[in-house]
Amino acid sequence: MAFWRRKNKDQFITLGLNEPAAARTEEKTAPPAPDKPSEGLQAPAALHQEREAVQTGAPVPLIEPTPTGGAPTPPPADETQSVTERPQPVTPAAAQATTARSAEPVKPAVQKPVPSRSTFSSSILGLDRSIEELQAEEAALEQEFAQRFRRAVASTRESLSEKIDTIFQGRKQIDAELLDELEEALIAADIGVATTVGILENVRRGIARQQINDIAALKDAIKSELLNILKASEAQGVVSETSVPESVSPYVMMIVGVNGVGKTTTIGKLAQRIKAEGNDVLICAADTFRAAASDQLAIWAERTGVPLIQQKQGTDPAAVLFDSLKAAKARNSDVLIIDTAGRLHNKSNLMAELEKMKRVAGREVEGAPHETLLVIDAVTGQNGLEQARQFLKVAGVTGIVLTKLDGTAKGGIAVAIAKELNLPIRYAGIGEKVDDLVVFDSEQYVNSLFE
Repeated sequence: MAFWRRKNKDQFITLGLNEPAAARTEEKTAPPAPDKPSEGLQAPAALHQEREAVQTGAPVPLIEPTPTGGAPTPPPADETQSVTERPQPVTPAAAQATTARSAEPVKPAVQKPVPSRSTFSSSILGLDRSIEELQAEEAALEQEFAQRFRRAVASTRESLSEKIDTIFQGRKQIDAELLDELEEALIAADIGVATTVGILENVRRGIARQQINDIAALKDAIKSELLNILKASEAQGVVSETSVPESVSPYVMMIVGVNGVGKTTTIGKLAQRIKAEGNDVLICAADTFRAAASDQLAIWAERTGVPLIQQKQGTDPAAVLFDSLKAAKARNSDVLIIDTAGRLHNKSNLMAELEKMKRVAGREVEGAPHETLLVIDAVTGQNGLEQARQFLKVAGVTGIVLTKLDGTAKGGIAVAIAKELNLPIRYAGIGEKVDDLVVFDSEQYVNSLFE
């Protein structure tokens, strides 16, 4: 799965090494030399006659080329032997042997098999492998991603799916008591009260219609409800970076959130992954409020090999952003990632600072910031949901980055955010490594909760 897909496929060079030989351009061979000299070539005497004819007005004599290339001259006869040789008598045995040889079938010449040239010839570009090998590698990566995602939501799965199994254990029918226990299990997973009530209403309708009568049907109904909520949230916000035309450059991403949610780490991982997709990335250290913010970001920038624009502490963040935008346009950067000061959602002066930065970005680049990602710690649960509500009012949040999903049993907060805020979850942190920031996959998430 590509992490960042804004670049058009047409920008990549097609080497055509996997095309059959017949489809390639045939080499041009020089035409064979003619048996006689070209009529355009004339002897010096003929050229002199033609020049005199032109000067005197006389008709130009017709010059015919001398034919050459006739039959080859026979070799001189040897003085010691006669020109006409007397034929030798053929014996019956020799005639029979000749007839036998001519009757034998002619065996075609067997050519040694030529070792086939590999359709790919460059191991540096990864083109020395066949299509089947590349497809197998892609399938292995997808399977690895699915396994890592399952491990990340293992605690939430134990909190939700196993509780549902326990609720159904020893029961023969679905009653009001069972639904009450199911409600507690959903709320314990931090799916949220409002979301849980909506899910149970649809479950009761299914029970009334006798569509839900066992644990398998109940799990399928809950999975369907959760997936519908996550899919519906993609109708607003920014679901994909491909929604912005490639002519708009750089693509500006602003990262917001309170302190301690993993904002700096998220920026470092984003920069690394987007750069790995072949994009030129630049980081703007606009968090000039906290002393150690620029130092931490500088460590990530050095680790990932991404340039960092920063100024001394206390500088106006909008000024740092202005310089970063100019630098990004001067170096033709594809992506500019902006770090903002971690702030509480109830600090009006810091929230107003975000509005100023958005105005500066919009003046320099059309439509900037193209994404405003709110980083939420999944461990905080419903408190993170309240933060999202406040940032949505001021910062114009377009998507969510849900960090530390692997460290909580309340991973259902993803569903609560999607339901109450109608914001897509763009990325999820499922570990501490640089490649543990992944594109959030709704279907994979829901399937991992109920496997």
